[in-house]
Amino acid sequence: MFKLLRWQFTLFYALAAVAIIGLVASGAYVIVARYFERTTDLALYHKMVHEFHSLNAPLPPELTYADIDWSILRNEGGITRSRMLSAEEAGRIALSVRGGQIKRIELKDNGRYYEVKLRDDSEITIDAYSGRIVGIEIKDPQRDPITGISSPPIAYDAEIASIFVLPLDAQGRILFNPNPAALPMTADKEALAAALQNGSDLRTITVSNGQRIRLLTYRLTRPDGPAALQLGRLLTDQEQVLNQLMIGLVSFGFVGAIIIGIASWWLAGRALRPAEDAWARQLRFIASASHELRAPLTLIRASAEVALRSTTDDDHRELLSDILSESDHMRRLVDDLLTLSRLDSGALTLQRQRIDLRDFLSELHRHVSRLGEERGITVMLNNASGVVNADPDRLRQVLLILIDNALRYTPVGGTITISAELVGKYVRLSVRDTGCGIAPEHLPHLFERFYRVDPARERTGSNAGLGLSIAKGLVEAHGGTIGVESTLNQGTLVWFTLPALVEQQYTDGREKKERVVRGR
Repeated sequence: MFKLLRWQFTLFYALAAVAIIGLVASGAYVIVARYFERTTDLALYHKMVHEFHSLNAPLPPELTYADIDWSILRNEGGITRSRMLSAEEAGRIALSVRGGQIKRIELKDNGRYYEVKLRDDSEITIDAYSGRIVGIEIKDPQRDPITGISSPPIAYDAEIASIFVLPLDAQGRILFNPNPAALPMTADKEALAAALQNGSDLRTITVSNGQRIRLLTYRLTRPDGPAALQLGRLLTDQEQVLNQLMIGLVSFGFVGAIIIGIASWWLAGRALRPAEDAWARQLRFIASASHELRAPLTLIRASAEVALRSTTDDDHRELLSDILSESDHMRRLVDDLLTLSRLDSGALTLQRQRIDLRDFLSELHRHVSRLGEERGITVMLNNASGVVNADPDRLRQVLLILIDNALRYTPVGGTITISAELVGKYVRLSVRDTGCGIAPEHLPHLFERFYRVDPARERTGSNAGLGLSIAKGLVEAHGGTIGVESTLNQGTLVWFTLPALVEQQYTDGREKKERVVRGR
């Protein structure tokens, strides 16, 4: 019992820990994956702004915030949304957008906006509280604001450097290749068509060699030059990082699950040890008490028998008969408690032997049929077949418990049927009565100790509510199962199965076979 509980506790602890590890690991993976996605998209937009500036094309409104968002992501702007920007912060934002020199910074509209004027007369209007760029007026994006000489694009970090640019005409042809490295793909015409129709398109595609590319396409807003710009970034490096992260998280989870499983087994054993010790002490007490009670009960019964034989007074004889009856009841109760304690501790020894159920049940039927006749109940033996390897005394005890219950609750004129039949590799033995039956809500509790069905099956005579519990324990000790089926006012069927005896036989070719013995 405690071993099963320990396994259950261990499984519960381990599953809870694995669930927590899984949630943390999946959360970490999602955070990293979304960070890569956001960084890649912002880099594409930032690069697109630069390409629009390079081509001196009017900037779409939705791209005006790409530089400030990129600066915020890279912690270049240092913006705090809950306070007004300082002039220095506005200047850093303007530098991140244009890369030029600041000529003048002025507050406009009662301090609501910063108007940043660069030396090339470009103007940038910044919201003083949110840090968002609300207006850009570009004069010459290629000319240095100090020297007046056209300068190459500003330096970008690794995210920007890994982006390739495809200037496309309306048919999807590449007009020229501004990239220092070989292109990993040709133009994606579906993205181009969507951008020409909607103004822009952002998607992830998979090229013929299996590589995935994040692709941003914008329709150009000037009448001459390319019809659209298509910017892309290979996601191979990010996928490698995510795959390594996944392998690391899975490995960590696997090792963690093993460690937690071992720790859970230890903790479960430690938690259950006091209860296990108390249970063991209780079983030892019951076994000792049962042994100690047997001797005085035997002496009481023997003394009552001697007194009963020597007295002629009717009242005395009635009292002595009650003493004998209660002594027998106490002896059976002590035997039941001793049997239960042995079953619980696993100390019950079964003296197994080959039993032909036809002979065994026939002998049992001869004894119980007389008890049935005394109560006006017919006891029948039906279809007794099969051979089992069992302890005959314990098997007889199980059947007597079931028959005693049937006799107890079957009215005069009723019938009890005993049967045994081979079902696959098992022998199914059953006792069916035509008694009062049992309500469905009581059926799951019938094999619990001291459980009584009231009023359908009230306690009478020497019934202590231990019989079915003992029967269940003895059947399971033989490797079988037990069950009950009942209908109110129609009767009850109690059945149990035992493994059928399997005998080995050999053919002429010495091929080994098995045969289930059915009995005579």
